[in-house]
Order: sequence, then structure tokens, then C-alpha cells
Amino acid sequence: MGYIGAHGVAALHRYKYSGVDHSYVAKYVLQPFWSRFVTFFPLWMPPNMITLMGFMFLLTSALLGYIYSPHLDTAPPRWVNFAHGLLLFLYQTFDAVDGKQARRTNSSSPLGELFDHGCDALACAFETMAFGSTAMCGRNSFWFWVISAVPFYLATWEHYFTNTLILPAVNGPTEGLMLIYVAHFFTAIVGSEWWASPFGQSIPFLSWIPYVSEITTVQVVLYLMIAFAVIPTIGFNVQNVYNVVKARKGSMPLALAMLYPFVALVTGILTWDYLSPSNLMGNYPHLVIGGTGLAFGYLVGRMILAHLCDEPKGLKTGMCMSLLYLPFAIANALTARLNDGVPLVDELLVLFGYCAFTLALYMHFATSVIHEITTALGICCFRITRKEA
Repeated sequence: MGYIGAHGVAALHRYKYSGVDHSYVAKYVLQPFWSRFVTFFPLWMPPNMITLMGFMFLLTSALLGYIYSPHLDTAPPRWVNFAHGLLLFLYQTFDAVDGKQARRTNSSSPLGELFDHGCDALACAFETMAFGSTAMCGRNSFWFWVISAVPFYLATWEHYFTNTLILPAVNGPTEGLMLIYVAHFFTAIVGSEWWASPFGQSIPFLSWIPYVSEITTVQVVLYLMIAFAVIPTIGFNVQNVYNVVKARKGSMPLALAMLYPFVALVTGILTWDYLSPSNLMGNYPHLVIGGTGLAFGYLVGRMILAHLCDEPKGLKTGMCMSLLYLPFAIANALTARLNDGVPLVDELLVLFGYCAFTLALYMHFATSVIHEITTALGICCFRITRKEA
């Protein structure tokens, strides 16, 4: 099964990355640091290896979260909270300097963009597991994945239509990640129990606020992130795409159709959890988030590839491959409603099957596309291939 046709190969040769970061923190604080940090890497180090090393930091963080908080509802040791913060800081740093290394070694390529953003898409799931451990999110961990995945998916969608990745003055990759690793470091001081306490108890001078003071601190943070980060970002992305589609006299419904697979993925998981007789998100949060994160990575990867290959705008039927397992899982959970709470197939086995399916789908896509792009462009994924001047 090939993912790139002759038109796509020609487009890959023409492709040039375009991105704008309006963050003042990045411009005046982090960029100078990153510019110095990249010099620690030797000139023979391929940028994709730096990307992969950064991704491994988050994988390690997620593993620590699983070991010390299997259901993401118990407090890990405080050194684990500190480790989560340090590993996320290193991930952000490595994720920022891989592009600088590519320019430094004259080895920029469309594969680098796909590899970088592909790892970032998976990072949403692995950092959710780490933060779920730190903040004792339990079942709510999945919602923290949703609020990280929504802006990421919409930013990728916007990039597809505008041809420029636009990061606003306050954005997730910069200020968002900074807030999260500061939260990890803060938790290393006060303990994870702080997040599970009523908001009025955690922040006493705000205890006068009705209702809010009685719910847990982590729930308040969840609502604040939705209200002040996710919703404004969605509006920003949709407005930018609308402006481009209108200027090109295109179809906005056709553009919005590319969001359907992601909406169907989230809806399918929530439906499965609602019907589940075994409390999926409460008992197996790592499997639910991990399997769904892989499906999400596949969706993002297909959209990025469509952009790199200059494919026609609109829904890609191949993206719906990530949804094929969910009808079976939902139907199996529904049988429990009709059979005294006992599903036709043990739900843990179905969940393992879901993770195996999404892992196989993602790995087939990733390995195939890497092979096709390296062959088309005459480059290597983990070795610098110098471009001719």
C-alpha cells in the first residue's frame, strides 16, 4: 500500500516549510537559549535523531507515571513530579532545536517536518499520562488529552490550508508547555494531593467563590484551560481557515470535513466508555489514552502528508482507517447492557486489541511513509544527506 503517488513526489521536491511564532517568551527568552543549546550537538548528528531523543524523554515520563500511579489517581513520590517537569523541559528544548540543527547542517526536508510533528502528535498522549500522574487526574486524564489534542489538530488543519504554521503570542508549544512543567515542579514541592483538594482549600483566598471552591483544583484547571486556551484557539484557527477558503472561493464545508475523523474518534471513545461495564477510563487510563493517541497520531500524520504532497483539500478517506475498530468495541460494550453486565468478549482483551490495532496502523503508516519519502528525495532518516548548493 503506497501513500505517495507521482504528484506527491513532485510536490515533495517543491515543498518549503513556512512558520511564524509570535510568542514574546520564545523570541526574547527561549530562542537565545535554544540557539546556544544547539551548538552542543555535533554537526554529524541528524535532526531526526534529536527529535527522537526528545520524544524518548516523554516516553520515559509516561512510564514513570504508570509505575507510580497505575490508575493516575494516586500520588507518586515527589521526585517523580520533578522528573516529569525536567523531562518535559528537555522534550521542549530538543523539539525546538531539531529545526535549528537541520538549518545548521543544511539538511532540512519535508521528512523532518513530518517526523517532528508526528512525534509531537504522540507526545500529547504521553504528556497527558505524566500530568495525569502528577495531578491525580484519574478519569479526567482523558479530557486533558482532548484539550491538548484539539488545538494541535486544528493547528495542523489550519497549516494545511494557509501553508503557514502560525503560533499566536500565547501558544501551546511555548507558554503551554512552560505552564505544565512549572506545574510539575510546583507539585514536587506541595505534593500531588494539592490537586485533589477542593479549590477553596488549595487556594484559600478564593474560597468565597460559590461552587468553584467546592470542586477539586484539577477540575478548576480543566475548566479554565477549556475556557481561556482551547476555545479561543479554536476560534483563531477556524477564522484563519475561513479567510483563506473565502479568498480562494473554496468550500468551507469541504474544509470542515477534515475535522470529522477526529470528532468521530473522540465521540467513539466517549461512547465506548459510557457503555463500558468495566469503567474503561477509570481502570485503564493508560491503555485508553495510549491507543487513542496512536489513532490521533495517524490522523495528524495523514493530514501532514496530504499537505506535503499538495493533495486536494477535503476529507481523506484513508484517515477513517483509524476508526474501524471502534464499532466492534462499542457493540461489544453494548452486549453487556443486554447480558446482565457481561460483554461478549472480555473488555480488557478488546482494549488490548484496540491498542494493538492503532499501533499496527500507525507503525505501518510511519515506516512506509519514511521509506517512500527517503526514496523519493534520495535522503536518509537518521543520517545527514548533504544538499547540493
